[in-house]
Amino acid sequence: MGVLPSQRLRALIAEDVIAAEPALGQGQVQPASVDLRLGSFAVRVRASFLAGRGRTVEERLPDFEMHRFDLAPGAVLEKGCVYLVPLMERLALPPELDGAANAKSSTGRLDLLTRTICDGGVEFDRIPPGYQGPLWAEICPRSFSVLVRPGMRLNQLRLREGEARLSDGDLRALHARVPLVQGAEGVIDDGLGFSVDLAGSGRVGWRAKPHAGVIDLDRLGHYAPRAFWEEIHAEEGRIILDPGAFYILMSREAVTIPPNHAAEMAPYLAMVGEFRVHYAGFFDPGFGHGDHGAGSRGVLEVRCHEAPFALEHGQVVGRLLYERMTAVPDALYGAGIASNYQGQGLKLSKHFAEP
Repeated sequence: MGVLPSQRLRALIAEDVIAAEPALGQGQVQPASVDLRLGSFAVRVRASFLAGRGRTVEERLPDFEMHRFDLAPGAVLEKGCVYLVPLMERLALPPELDGAANAKSSTGRLDLLTRTICDGGVEFDRIPPGYQGPLWAEICPRSFSVLVRPGMRLNQLRLREGEARLSDGDLRALHARVPLVQGAEGVIDDGLGFSVDLAGSGRVGWRAKPHAGVIDLDRLGHYAPRAFWEEIHAEEGRIILDPGAFYILMSREAVTIPPNHAAEMAPYLAMVGEFRVHYAGFFDPGFGHGDHGAGSRGVLEVRCHEAPFALEHGQVVGRLLYERMTAVPDALYGAGIASNYQGQGLKLSKHFAEP
C-alpha cells in the first residue's frame, strides 16, 4: 500500500487508466505524480464551486459561467478572477486507487491558486476511489495576472493504493534510521513540523508587489525579480505580515525525503496565526536526498489573512506529512530529471532570473 511510483504510473497510462488527447508525454511523469495539462479553452466563472455528489461539472457550469474563450493563441487570466479549464487528462481508476492533486511548485510560488475538481466531487484536489471521468483545473491568480496556453502544466496528480500516510510513531522510527531534518530539532507531532527562517540581517524573503505586469508562463529565467517582488528583511528575527499580502520565505529546516517515501506539505493549525502556508504541497522521493545527508530547504508560500501578524524566527508554520511508496521510483527527484528546486535556497519560481 502507498503512493504509486513513476514506473507504475507509466503502466497505468499504457492501460488507459490515465488517458488523454493528445497522448501523455514522457516528461509528464514525475517520481510520484503525473503532470496535468490545460485544455483548449477557459471559462470565467463568478464563483468557485464543487460539482457535488451525483452532479457533473458541466451540469453546474450554467449556474456560474460568465464567458468562455480560446486558449490556443494565448490568453491572460486576470488577477482576482476565477477560471475553470478542462484538463487534457481523464481517469478510469480501478476501485482500489484514489487520487490527490496539488499545484506544481512553480505554480504555487506565483501565488497562482490552482485546484483540481472532478464530477461528483465534494472536496478540492481529491479524486475518489474508482473515479471515471474528466478533470478540471480551477485557477485563481492572486498576485499576478498570467498568460497561459493549452498544454501548460500547472497541477499534478498522485495516485494511492490503500493507506499511505505514516503515523507519528512510524515517522519517528524512520527519522531514527534516516535523519529527515537538519538544522532544527525535527518536532514530530501530526507530521514533521516546519518552521520559518528569519535569522540574519540580509534578505529573508520576498513580498509580491500589488501592481505588477503579466507573467507569460512559457518564459523561464526571463523576468527581473524586482519588477514583481520586493525584498523582505527581518528586525530582530521578526517580520510583520500584511493582510492580503503574499510572501516567499524559507524553512529553517533542511529536509530529506527518502527514495521509498513521498511527502505533502499541510497547513499548520489555524489557531497559531492569521496566515496560510504552502499552496504547492508535494515533495517527491529523493528531495534533499543524496547530498551527503544535507537535505534541502523548503520554500514557504505564505499569505496573511485578516489581521497583521508578527511572524518570529523558528515559529512552526507547517507540517510535512510523509507517505509510503509502493516501490522506489525508477527516477528520483534531482537524479537525472529536470528538478528545478533540489538544493534550493530562497528561490523564486523558475520564471525569474537570479537576483
